[in-house]
Amino acid sequence: MRERSAWAWVPSISFSQGVPYVAVMMLSTVMYKNLGISNADLAFYTAWLYLPWVVKPLWSPVVEMFGTKRRWIVLLQLLSGAALAAVALTLHAPDFFRWTLVIFWLMAFSSATHDIASDGFYMLGLPTQRQQAAFVGVRSAFYKLAMIGGQGGLVYLAGRLTEVSGSPVHAWSVVFALTAALFFVLCAYHQLVLPRPDSDHSHAASGALWRDFVHTFQRFFQKPDIVTTLGFLLLYRLGEAQLLKMAAPFLLDPRDKGGLGLSTSDFGLVYGTIGVGALVLGGLAGGVVISRFGLKRSLWPMVFIMHVPDLVFVYLATALPANLTLISICLAVEQFGYGFGFAAFMLYMVLVADGEHKTAHYAMCTGFMALGMMLPGMASGWIQQQLGYQHFFIWACISTLPAFAMAARVRIPDEFGR
Repeated sequence: MRERSAWAWVPSISFSQGVPYVAVMMLSTVMYKNLGISNADLAFYTAWLYLPWVVKPLWSPVVEMFGTKRRWIVLLQLLSGAALAAVALTLHAPDFFRWTLVIFWLMAFSSATHDIASDGFYMLGLPTQRQQAAFVGVRSAFYKLAMIGGQGGLVYLAGRLTEVSGSPVHAWSVVFALTAALFFVLCAYHQLVLPRPDSDHSHAASGALWRDFVHTFQRFFQKPDIVTTLGFLLLYRLGEAQLLKMAAPFLLDPRDKGGLGLSTSDFGLVYGTIGVGALVLGGLAGGVVISRFGLKRSLWPMVFIMHVPDLVFVYLATALPANLTLISICLAVEQFGYGFGFAAFMLYMVLVADGEHKTAHYAMCTGFMALGMMLPGMASGWIQQQLGYQHFFIWACISTLPAFAMAARVRIPDEFGR
């Protein structure tokens, strides 16, 4: 393998994993809201975009069988760049909603497959556990930087361009064109700098490979208390899945429709920058608490701290404050709680995956995690239109109760996480 500093490629690969995910999951929602798509339609169709992450474990062997992970990374970044450019071009079409959804689907599958290749490549490019451990924080930091740059910077830019041009279509076309250009640059850069590990090669399809694949799935569903585990994975974020899908529409909708009437640029600042920053801090704080007290002792406080701040949205939908500082504080509190409690969820998946087939079983856990976001998110827009924002957020808070019920049922070793 050609020796190359991991600093030359680990940060940029982590950043490139985050950008398409943010484009598919957040930018699409804000863009469709700006372009007049109803809450029911944007929630239903954008929630479907979770599906590639749900079924990602099913096609991970394909990445193993065909080509190197390095080649997959470069080609998928090229494909993501082309998809981003296609969104910019098709926004001007009369039937833009249908065409952009098709492109976002392509981007979602590309992004999920890129995650498979990238996660595998990290283990090949950083062959020792010491190297992998040293760059865990770097990977997380640059992935979160992509989230802030996307949800904050790109949304803010779209808002400013809309104010200048008067056309949200033009504004979002420019944003996606710039993001596409960035991805083409990343693709070219990674073609030049990614190392070529000797262990990075394709594995020919064989009966043994498929038997191992089937065996891995069987072993997952044979784990002790698997029904409780699946219930926890699917229901822990039942309320959050609905709330998060409607957060952007609520913040952007005019006040006469029950929203807060924020401009797109203010939304990018308040929710995409301050909110994501609080989310990151909450995750860090959650990790510190678990390492100090262990997951078993920390779980109940973390479940409460994650879900009780959802009441912030009930307050916002009732009082409809106009003060941007107050709104920012409220959203920061809610996002900090979400990040704090989500740390427990992530570590629980590590516990479930522990043992034989650890990597594959963790991927399956993330698939069920994504399914737990997709299904409630699909219905959230319709529910909101039936109830209005105030009663919808009350319903979302009620929907957190199954998380408490499942937390009471899971079994966690006393010292796990310490």
